[in-house]
Amino acid sequence: MATKKANPLMDRIKEEFPRKLQLLYSVSPEEASDKQVYHVLSSIIVEILGAKRQSFINHTHSVGGKQIYYLSMEFLMGRSLKTSIYNLELADGIKSMLKQYDINLDKIYENEPDAGLGNGGLGRLAACYLDGLATMGFPAMGYSICYEYGIFQQKLEDGWQTELPDNWLPGGSVWLVPKPELSIDVHFEGDLQEYWDNQYHYISHVNYNTVVATPYDMYVSGYDSEGVSVLRLWSAKAPNFDMEMFNKGNYESALAQNSIANAISKILYPNDNHLEGKSLRLRQQYFLCAASIGDIVNTHMNVYGTLENLADKVAIHINDTHPTLAIPELMRILLDDCGYSWEKSWDIVTKTFAYTNHTVMAEALEKWDVNLVKTVIPRIFSIIVEINNRYCASLMERNGGDSAKTTRMSIIKDNQIHMATLCVAASHSVNGVSKLHSQIIKDSVFHDEYENTPEKFKNVTNGIAYRRWLYQSNPGLTKLLKDTIGPKFIKDGAELENFRKFENDEEVLTKLM
Repeated sequence: MATKKANPLMDRIKEEFPRKLQLLYSVSPEEASDKQVYHVLSSIIVEILGAKRQSFINHTHSVGGKQIYYLSMEFLMGRSLKTSIYNLELADGIKSMLKQYDINLDKIYENEPDAGLGNGGLGRLAACYLDGLATMGFPAMGYSICYEYGIFQQKLEDGWQTELPDNWLPGGSVWLVPKPELSIDVHFEGDLQEYWDNQYHYISHVNYNTVVATPYDMYVSGYDSEGVSVLRLWSAKAPNFDMEMFNKGNYESALAQNSIANAISKILYPNDNHLEGKSLRLRQQYFLCAASIGDIVNTHMNVYGTLENLADKVAIHINDTHPTLAIPELMRILLDDCGYSWEKSWDIVTKTFAYTNHTVMAEALEKWDVNLVKTVIPRIFSIIVEINNRYCASLMERNGGDSAKTTRMSIIKDNQIHMATLCVAASHSVNGVSKLHSQIIKDSVFHDEYENTPEKFKNVTNGIAYRRWLYQSNPGLTKLLKDTIGPKFIKDGAELENFRKFENDEEVLTKLM
């Protein structure tokens, strides 16, 4: 029987574990509480993943590799410690190390709260992609909001659901690496000033309110791979504090601007059955998009010094319609900050963006009131209007002057901006999440668009992070599979097909039962 290869990381962990407990908590491993062990173990894994990510991304930049950016309002990451330990193949080593100190690793896992930054399928899919991309060795980064309160904690009282806040950050913050030097200013409200200079048309956004987006990085390990993905989460803060007003006793006014800014990253999906809730959701969406696109552009410029090759080196994926405003935001940067022509900007944008549609129900396809968008993000609104005008003009040509069909396909209609339509218009690839779903998109929801640009429409069936539900969760079944078909299935799920060979093998079937 082949001997198991030694993991060089284990030597480092064995050395650092007691040293860090002493340094941070002044305790030995035998004296440490489960919470202290969890915190120290997690911080060591974060350091390992951070160094691994840095060398991975340095290599990507040195060879001019393409980077994937995945924008989603939800990332249902769950717990990081167990996943990271298993993906780094450290589970057995850490278990036996802790056993020496009479510490049970399973009990340590229980100290980590779920990073419930999502509701369900949408957020789980996003989390699975970061794991899968790292495992496959693709340089990937997810972007979302650092919600203080994730998906609510459920409590049943007399058969009724009560929603309690899910404050995940105290226990989960060890997984977040703050990067304040990469903060981005996001602008809301304000006025637009237009002027001409040497036949160039300039638009200036003035008198705006600023919210500062500060990034926190969460590392996502790949299995048996050099790859490490990053989930960059943006936290919202007011840029300054009105000391003069506060000293005059106007406490409410002095704190009001701060409270509006801080509300953006306070909670996942605020109720939007009132105007204030709708306004906050729109702010959240633009905050995510402006911060993320600003960061992508800054990173790209630092490596290449030009945006001419952005579409060759960057792929931006929109997970459902919540991050749609990334499209006009990139247009804004190319037009206003870089001085590109409309045609050149649109060419870069359409080659850079791809879109996953998650629903075919008309009532669930996101729409925003024109007046709300115009008030909250005026420059973005003016760009969406121009995108729509040019899009409809090109459709009239393609549709042979069929104005009814063009109206049906318009991004703005009935005083509402149809976000999914904007995504389809601006993306070079559009997919559903199952074979049936992707067919319905082509047959009904975006039938006109499919007829117009059939080459855009694809299917990508949802997958699952099967390592989590098999390798981590079921050691008995994992062992049986390794004994029968070998260990390759842990990295490549398609290998599980080979287990069919044993469907009539009584001995294997008995073990399986």
